[in-house]
Amino acid sequence: MDLSSFSQSALSRREALQLLAVGVAGGAVLPSLAHAASGDDADRRRIGRIGLQLYTVRTALSKDLEGTIAAVAAAGITELEFAGYYDKSPAWWSERLKKHKLTAPATHEALPATDDGWSAILDRAKGMGHEIVIVPFVGNAYRGSRDNWLKLSERLNTGAQKAKAAGLQFAYHNHDFEFAPVGDTTGYEILTSNTDASLVKLELDMYWAVKAGRDPLDIMTAHKGRVICCHVKDASAAPERKMLDVGAGTIDFKMLLDKGRKLGLKHWFIEHDQPADALASIKASAAAMLKY
Repeated sequence: MDLSSFSQSALSRREALQLLAVGVAGGAVLPSLAHAASGDDADRRRIGRIGLQLYTVRTALSKDLEGTIAAVAAAGITELEFAGYYDKSPAWWSERLKKHKLTAPATHEALPATDDGWSAILDRAKGMGHEIVIVPFVGNAYRGSRDNWLKLSERLNTGAQKAKAAGLQFAYHNHDFEFAPVGDTTGYEILTSNTDASLVKLELDMYWAVKAGRDPLDIMTAHKGRVICCHVKDASAAPERKMLDVGAGTIDFKMLLDKGRKLGLKHWFIEHDQPADALASIKASAAAMLKY
């Protein structure tokens, strides 16, 4: 998720999650890929399920909530990672998820202004039936210098402790700025070294890691058992590294997902930050992932 314009202090969660792109005309449902892998094809499907970060379809959801949910399910998606709830109750979402045979193991939530804000976030996650609460982005106050990264580490440790007490897992999602040099190290190294590995898990955005010149497999290996989720979106060749649909670029997701599962990876969510056509993007990425 690219939340470079997201200001935790200036925007409400609702406002931030309604900065979205590309809709569903008349609630039309895409041809289903859910049954595309049957018989022998089903036997070759190794990942078994395909997730989606709903940030990808944020504009479509804001225009046609029910039609977009149906279209997402029809594209072969089985798991959702939330990024806002569009003023709908947990009961409303539970009914729609059940109708479309979708699960919702994870959610993205902005770092609250103070630690007093964790209570509402965790209560919301519990009400939705999520298992994992993930901080997707932080602003300049928590990055750039070693002191800022240490300050973020402390905030994440506190959030993770509160999540554990609430029966939830907790994780942090990277962009590329975490890998920028900070003296002789990086923000990512400071963050991962100063947070409790048993409590603060990692959601590895593979595209942003590659964009920063890092190998996702090296990261998953170095943090074996800690990288429990990933974002799956492709990248064009260096040096441009343009964001692309899964299967349209240079990242070997088949290998990464296979090896990642052996290293503790449990969930993988398709995402595209700025797709030209969000539902077409999902359909293309899901079709590619059905081969994995």
